[in-house]
Amino acid sequence: MSDSGRKRPPLVAERRYPGSTRSKPKSTKPKTAKPKPKSAKPKRRAALRKPAKTTGNPISRLFRRLFGLIFRVIWGFSWRIGTVVALLVALAVGYIYSTLPAAETLLDGRAKGSVTMTDRNGEVFAWRGDQFGGVVTADSVSPHLKNAVVATEDKRFYRHFGISPRGVASAIRINLREGRGPLSGHGGSTITQQTAKLLCLGVEYDADDWESEAAYEADCRQGSLWRKVKEAIFALAMETKYSKDEILSIYLNRAYMGGGAYGAEAASQRFFGKPAAAVTPAEGAMLAGLLTAPTSLAPTNNLERSQNRAAVVIGLMRDQGYLSASAAQDALNHPAELSSAAKARAGGYFADWVMSSGPEYFTRNTRSDVVIRTTLDQRIQKAAEDAMTYIFSEKVKEGSKAQAAIVVMSADGAVRGMVGGRETKVAGVFNRATTAKRQSGSAFKPFVYATALELGWSSNDTVMDEPLTIDIPGSGPWSPQNYDRKFHGEVTLTEALRSSLNIPAVKVARAAGLDNVRRVAEGFGIRSDLAQGPALALGASETTLLEMTGAYAGILNGGSSVVPYGLVELRMQHDEDPLMTATGGIRERVISEDAARELTWMMYNVATRGSGRRANLPDREVAGKTGTSSSAKDAWFIGFTADYVAGVWMGYDDNTPLTGVTGSGLPAEIWHETMRRVHEGIDPKPLPMLRDGAPARNGGTTDGGGTRNGINQLLRDLLGPRNR
Repeated sequence: MSDSGRKRPPLVAERRYPGSTRSKPKSTKPKTAKPKPKSAKPKRRAALRKPAKTTGNPISRLFRRLFGLIFRVIWGFSWRIGTVVALLVALAVGYIYSTLPAAETLLDGRAKGSVTMTDRNGEVFAWRGDQFGGVVTADSVSPHLKNAVVATEDKRFYRHFGISPRGVASAIRINLREGRGPLSGHGGSTITQQTAKLLCLGVEYDADDWESEAAYEADCRQGSLWRKVKEAIFALAMETKYSKDEILSIYLNRAYMGGGAYGAEAASQRFFGKPAAAVTPAEGAMLAGLLTAPTSLAPTNNLERSQNRAAVVIGLMRDQGYLSASAAQDALNHPAELSSAAKARAGGYFADWVMSSGPEYFTRNTRSDVVIRTTLDQRIQKAAEDAMTYIFSEKVKEGSKAQAAIVVMSADGAVRGMVGGRETKVAGVFNRATTAKRQSGSAFKPFVYATALELGWSSNDTVMDEPLTIDIPGSGPWSPQNYDRKFHGEVTLTEALRSSLNIPAVKVARAAGLDNVRRVAEGFGIRSDLAQGPALALGASETTLLEMTGAYAGILNGGSSVVPYGLVELRMQHDEDPLMTATGGIRERVISEDAARELTWMMYNVATRGSGRRANLPDREVAGKTGTSSSAKDAWFIGFTADYVAGVWMGYDDNTPLTGVTGSGLPAEIWHETMRRVHEGIDPKPLPMLRDGAPARNGGTTDGGGTRNGINQLLRDLLGPRNR
């Protein structure tokens, strides 16, 4: 059936809550609000707020609470103390900042000046004092040098603020691992801190405040903890005041780099003969490597050690990206080499002598930069050094402690070469050529005969070589003996000198007058105290090799005295006009030119036919004289050609007698080897001498025979019959 006619009931949603399914009509009475029951959830929260039951060990709880308390106390103190310390450091940094001068004024920090020496041709051969080649900056030096310094000394230089906590921690760890104290050895200092140390933390040297300059420098370099703290504060102030490149520039100018060189420019010129702007990676690495130990690593002291250190620096530059692998390998394959001047280390003894003989305020204590032009001839210097090395390696037994010295000079006293000991490549050591006073022995005899010739006797006059005894007041009788213990009868003065006979020399000295002999020797430049008795004629007096060689130069130049000299001109580094010029050279005449030429003839016979034959040169004339002191403690040969005079001494520093060595032996051979090299390439010239001597002037004969007149008769009259 259809239900369409029915009235549909209204749609009513089903009750969603339990109870009657039928809807109840709404009541019109107001509902009384019933209190809502408390939900379960708040009850659970209240339960959570109840104190938990205590569990665990009460001792552990006690320690935890104690440590917590200690931590809170420490933290409370720490941040307060840290704040105070930070404020104090900030105040200290600010104060130091206000005292720091402009960076440009800190580039040259030397207490003394430098002395640069050039040879006779104007080429630099030696440096003394504190060398400073000029101001450089971090931008003007070679980038290889700049990178090498940063890579070696402080790889985080451009990233830190003056101090490097990481570097300090690493240094402490290394020191402890190597068994040292935490502050001993590696310091972990940044370049800024090292620069602060070079500046001595702003304290300048004052002679009134310090016992010595060495004490001042020692104080600057002390490594105490408090000093490190002050150094760090100073470094922070520098970082605030200056740029990184300004700090690096100060460092590159003030750091000592060995060999007397302060700063990169001086070191580059000293070792490589080029400016710091032009150094190669290998050279830059070598210079940077010197900073850790400049004296021991200096290439002039030990080139191999310096090259090994440079190889380490090259590795650091490669690892830090400053050099490619190929560039680093090329630098390792071609290590830095010394310049020819630095390699030669020419004239160490000569340079020391010039420094000691020059004015103190311009040499040893100069505060300015001085240039001295000298008389040195580097070719002649090398000849003397090579001759010394050759004789001691070929002719002297291994292990011998014997020493020798050589001086070569021109006839006017200009010293051209000097070797003060068998070790030729040294400086600042004992110079036997200028300082050692030794008995000259028979090398003194030419001054005896020079006196006789000047008084009118002839080289062909005769004298008797016969037994002689002289009573010396206060000493008793004295009987001189010839070296061969023989007597040769009547001999000419030439023969007596040629054979170095002692008895004729004593007789001639007494006849000419010992005072006259002494006066002639002093006139020729022998300033040492001369013996008063007749032993004067046999070289009993002590003198230096330089004095003796200078005296022989007076014979070569025709009889005028000379003052040996090495300084030609002294000027300030950037001045053209000299402050002083040569203080030596030819002085007054001592004997006549004829007497000097005749004496040269007598000495020529010594070299060609007498005791000095080993010194003779095959291509030119030589004149000279041997000398051996009493007990053979000293052996000499001094002689000359027409061009140069040279003197050689040999002996022991402790005066031990030489064994089998006389002036006619090894000294003559050293002289020969020296002068052979000196005269290479020089055309031979004849000696200025009166050949064959002069006719006998006092009744003597030219052939040694005839009557016993002349000097012999004068001596008979002087000495009397019992002393014949």
